[in-house]
Amino acid sequence: MNKATPFLMFQGNAEEAMTYYTSLLEDSEITSITRYGPGQPGEEGSVMHAVFTLKGQPFMCIDSNVKHDFTFTPAFSIYLTCDSDEEIERLYHQLLDGGGPLMPLGNYGFSRKFGWIVDKFGVSWQLNLPTEA
Repeated sequence: MNKATPFLMFQGNAEEAMTYYTSLLEDSEITSITRYGPGQPGEEGSVMHAVFTLKGQPFMCIDSNVKHDFTFTPAFSIYLTCDSDEEIERLYHQLLDGGGPLMPLGNYGFSRKFGWIVDKFGVSWQLNLPTEA
């Protein structure tokens, strides 16, 4: 086994999500996209397979060509350790736009500031500003 990579399955908005996420975080980029073509099982032009990085961490994603009754769950989330109060505030509010809070930004005792949200795509994010050493 070489490595473990988080995998996100969207239903038609994978490219929009990747573009949004990589625009929010420095050192992040979409590294490859393979699209469904004519006569293939997915909607033509949608994401058959893609790879993007967030702060150097690779993720894979697809637009599922099979409709299903489940979506993302907060039991799996993307965890970001922020460097400043300004950074956590900015990311929290940008990711919250169109989504909803699970834990509003606050001091919960285990960090200086922490927030947990579900974004407009249904992906869960935990944002942490660690207690100073």
